[in-house]
Parts: sequence; C-alpha cells; structure tokens
Amino acid sequence: MEALVWIGAAITVAGFAGIVWTIIAVSRARRAGLDDAALRARLQRIMPMNVGALFLSFLGLMLVVVGIILA
Repeated sequence: MEALVWIGAAITVAGFAGIVWTIIAVSRARRAGLDDAALRARLQRIMPMNVGALFLSFLGLMLVVVGIILA
C-alpha cells in the first residue's frame, strides 16, 4: 500500500500545480487591463481547469488516505 500513498502524493502535487497555474493565469488576466466582457471570457476558459485541478488534488489526497488506512 506504500505505492498507493506515493501515487496519491504525485497526483496531489499535479493538482496543486494546476491550482497554482490557474492563480497565475487569473492574475495575469486581471493585470492585462481587459474590459469586462473580455475578462469574463478569459476567466470562463480558466475556470474548468481550476475545477479539474481541485478534483485532481482531492482524488490524490483520497488515495493517500486510503493507502494509509490499508497499510
């Protein structure tokens, strides 16, 4: 079950990297000085990536917990 913990940790790190990427993308979009409609359009493209990264982090953490419980 040790492998399950390490796989879960790797998935969690990938999800966290996705969350950091979305934070950087949103801050760049806000600093770009776009009008309201263009900013909304860009944020609508970023939002699914954010939700996916959160899900990936959640999934990885669940794998870690399951690996620890089964160990």
